[in-house]
Amino acid sequence: MALQHLTDEQIATWTRAQKDEWWFKNVFRGDMAQLTLRSGFTGFLLGGILSATGLYIGAKTGIAIGVGLTSVILAFALFRALHASGFAQDYTILENNCTQSVATAAGYVITPLFSSLAAYMLITGVIPAWWQLMVWIFVVAMIGVLLAFPLKRRFINEDQAPFPEGRACGVVLDSLYHGAGGEGMFKAKLLGVVAGFTALYQAIVSDGWMKLVQFKILMLDKWAGMSVPWHLHERLDHYYYAWAGKTTALIPTIMGTDIRQLGLRLTLDAAMLGVGGLMGIAVATSCFLGSFINFVVLAPMMIQAGDIAPRLAADGTLIPLNRAEIVNQWSLWWGVTMMVVGALVGLLAKPEIFKSIFKRKAAPVTSAGGNGDLLKDIEVPLWISYVGVPLFSLLGSYVTHVFFNVPFWLALVSLPLIFVLTIICTNSMALTSWTPTGALSKITQFTMGALDRTNPGSNLLPAGMTAEIASNAANLLSDIKPGYMLGGKPRHQAIGHIIGNLAGVIFCVPLFFLLFLTPDANGVRSVTTLVSDQFAMPAALQWKGVADIIAKGLKGLPTSALISMAVAALAAVAMEVARIKTKGRFQLSAVATGLGVVLPPEAVLAMFVGAVLFFAMGRKHKTPGTPGHRVWVEGMEPICAGLISGAALMGIGNAIINVLI
Repeated sequence: MALQHLTDEQIATWTRAQKDEWWFKNVFRGDMAQLTLRSGFTGFLLGGILSATGLYIGAKTGIAIGVGLTSVILAFALFRALHASGFAQDYTILENNCTQSVATAAGYVITPLFSSLAAYMLITGVIPAWWQLMVWIFVVAMIGVLLAFPLKRRFINEDQAPFPEGRACGVVLDSLYHGAGGEGMFKAKLLGVVAGFTALYQAIVSDGWMKLVQFKILMLDKWAGMSVPWHLHERLDHYYYAWAGKTTALIPTIMGTDIRQLGLRLTLDAAMLGVGGLMGIAVATSCFLGSFINFVVLAPMMIQAGDIAPRLAADGTLIPLNRAEIVNQWSLWWGVTMMVVGALVGLLAKPEIFKSIFKRKAAPVTSAGGNGDLLKDIEVPLWISYVGVPLFSLLGSYVTHVFFNVPFWLALVSLPLIFVLTIICTNSMALTSWTPTGALSKITQFTMGALDRTNPGSNLLPAGMTAEIASNAANLLSDIKPGYMLGGKPRHQAIGHIIGNLAGVIFCVPLFFLLFLTPDANGVRSVTTLVSDQFAMPAALQWKGVADIIAKGLKGLPTSALISMAVAALAAVAMEVARIKTKGRFQLSAVATGLGVVLPPEAVLAMFVGAVLFFAMGRKHKTPGTPGHRVWVEGMEPICAGLISGAALMGIGNAIINVLI
């Protein structure tokens, strides 16, 4: 069934009442099943599991991955199979839409765990209680939900804003249920097969899974005398270094520095291959450029100059040089500068995002008529937001004060900024499917830091609130768009978003402690395990870098770091201006280049390889209808989702096994 939509002339001339009447008569599906027990429960489970994979990838790359389309395909395949087996009725299109609403909300809500909250722990050394993290994240996310639905009437009902990502999800849902159902099953099988093989590979390279199989199942430690389980090494160069031993002549160096200290390793990371495919060749190339400049060129030079050197830990032991030390001591500053400046220039280069805030259409009355508010029993009542937003904002300020020692008045002062920045983010998402939360949160961070420089939480947590609320509201509006296109009930999606927020919090906060805050032999948790070679926490390091600048200024940095920051700022402006002037033909991104500086080079290389692979296969299989095009172009997202989910779920399982065994 072709999706119906208004013409440009109707959008420009009709009043909202007339548009609502048209939607009610032509699109609304009445009482078709939407938020049912099974759709809510399926969304809760899928959202929880997929948000766990999002936490895993976010900790590795600092990138929040969307889970909406993955949940749509999985739910479609699950209930189509159950229906064919006679165990359940097939899902309705609106049940699936509601499931993706729940799953999408779960995926969005966990972002602070690998950004602002992780940065707070790194700076203060304080690990808040698990229940405090749950309460804070849920309360802040609720403000975003409550803000989203009044904005929905403006941006979706009245302006008919495109929300490209949300529209794509609506088109996929429509094609699954009204045409290409076989194509949906093909994508689901593709995702499942790739995830299965990826999970098998990830198990073979994981010490925990091999320990479980070899020692607990096969009992090889008992009858074969094995003390250490065999597993394939994910770092492929491990075998070369094992062969080379301590023969100095066989160890590659750059300006006298062992390339392993620089983090230059050859790793077959399946999840990063999938992330690279999703991010595309331009972004992956930008990340690779930043990583190459930093770890191959600048870091060895700064080590030679003595600006990067081994340090003494608090207990007097020597901290050897490694990738994390290089980033923390020197590279972080120019990387963060490039990301922040690039994001701000990119935001300011889109004046339509700001102009559209103040546009109001003076629509004449036309022959379309209008019969009052036909949607009063379908839309979320505005009084819920008018009452809920102030209440939850006060509650959010209070828990920020109690849990993180942020002055209550300072948390309150940040609230007006939150509302303004939410509107900007929503405009951006509506036009471009891009939320500039990284740049906007820094505005709050610097503003709050100027008011209180003594407490890192005073700039981190209000800015964290800004980022979470603004991105939550904007992303949820993109999620509401397919419901509007398909004739769903907004009230059901609102409840679905709350269920999703709960799912993300319940699944991911315990997982955060398990993965990143592993207790020592005495049962004591420490933030020293938060950043590791496996989990680089680049988003948290960016937040921490800005907070350090606010608190300490630039005086303690070496001159070379200050010069690198100035050059990085100029380069970021030049790159973004070049992108604007060439209308996107110059594709290098300053934000992605800076991200490549704080990511492990081995992860960047894997992402670059993944992007190149899908780019090359896309060029090779250009012709629609061919098997190659079906797999590598139309099936690109399911393949990448399979790589990510298979590797992430087995990686999470490996961490759990290592804790339990």
